[in-house]
Amino acid sequence: MMRRVAITGLGLVSPYAPGEGLDDFFHRLCAGESAVRHLLTDDQPRPLNMPFVSCPDFDPDMALGKPLASMMDRFAQLGMAAAFSAWDDAGLSRQSGEENRDSWGCSWGTALGGTLAYEKGYRELWQKGRERLSPLAVVLGMNNAANAHISIQLGLGGVSMSHTVACASSAVAIGEAFRRVRSGEAQVMLTGGSDVPQAYGVARAWEALRVLAPGNAETSAQACRPFSSERRGLVLGEGGAALVLEEWEHAVARGARIYGEIAGYGTSCDHSHLVKPEAAGQVRALRAALADAGLTVADVDYVNAHGTATAEGDPVEIEALRQVFGTHAATLAVSASKSMHGHLLGAAGAIEAIVTVLALRQQIAPPTAHLDALDPACAGVEHLTQARARPLRAALSNSFAFGGSNAVLALRAAS
Repeated sequence: MMRRVAITGLGLVSPYAPGEGLDDFFHRLCAGESAVRHLLTDDQPRPLNMPFVSCPDFDPDMALGKPLASMMDRFAQLGMAAAFSAWDDAGLSRQSGEENRDSWGCSWGTALGGTLAYEKGYRELWQKGRERLSPLAVVLGMNNAANAHISIQLGLGGVSMSHTVACASSAVAIGEAFRRVRSGEAQVMLTGGSDVPQAYGVARAWEALRVLAPGNAETSAQACRPFSSERRGLVLGEGGAALVLEEWEHAVARGARIYGEIAGYGTSCDHSHLVKPEAAGQVRALRAALADAGLTVADVDYVNAHGTATAEGDPVEIEALRQVFGTHAATLAVSASKSMHGHLLGAAGAIEAIVTVLALRQQIAPPTAHLDALDPACAGVEHLTQARARPLRAALSNSFAFGGSNAVLALRAAS
């Protein structure tokens, strides 16, 4: 029997401020407030100079306690803090002995894992001439560090999975968690993603692709412009976001607050190019998510787009939406919250799923910021340049990654 999957907890480490409430986070997005700032480092031989979204006030020792924080790279610290927040929000105990958690699990996404830990090791070896690294180097850097720590700290005895699917990592993690709960294999799943693309080598690698918006202290706040003819590239960011997914009847029985439900999940591969997206592949993922959720195109009122603000990606995504939604596309509300919180790579799908859940809960679709001049190639849908209150029954959250990997989550408002 297929089970309904409730969303009962949300947590994030947001670029706006540490520990803020979800309502405040969503209010800032609806107000079009950008968290993008100018990043200028003192690295040698050449400093990093780019727009970036960071969480500068996040203190892992305060959030997690120094002993636990010292066992983690920053990506895992952000993930653990977001996971704790979502768990508490769901009204679940951090003490694992209060119930049987053998069927409770974790499904986590990260594109980069502990690159800061590995880069620190390289610097110690090659710049400082050290002969040995910390014995924690491997466990700090491994990609499954976040989900391992989450499972250990919360006593989750079921599946513990780490997904690395580039920018679709946490969307895939959420989708796979959803499938586990829906099938009855898991009763509760903690899912989401975290990433920190601030390691010098990582940032330089992205710069070499020539897809990043240029650095400018005066214009960084408006640097990310999805779907705009004035776009100049994407903006990287760090962060963590988590959701608690729960079998609907279990959530109701314990009196949990239900934010909404995940109704469907679709994946596909373009199978054509490593970095150039293809509409046909995205169409397959969109249609698969709709079919999995039992939704028609007329049922969907909002799409949180992948919307990276690249000349290659934006028009292809809109073309895919036009193909799938047909005559309904013209009234389909679409926005890209990356314009404000940046591209969190492996955490992007999770923070955007949270944005979509909050849109359904509050019946307000957030805008795409800085969309002053629409690219004609992106026409054909209703681009929101301001937040708009409207009836929202169902929505999609798109994540389209390098490697041609596509993931779409279909969500419904709580009922």
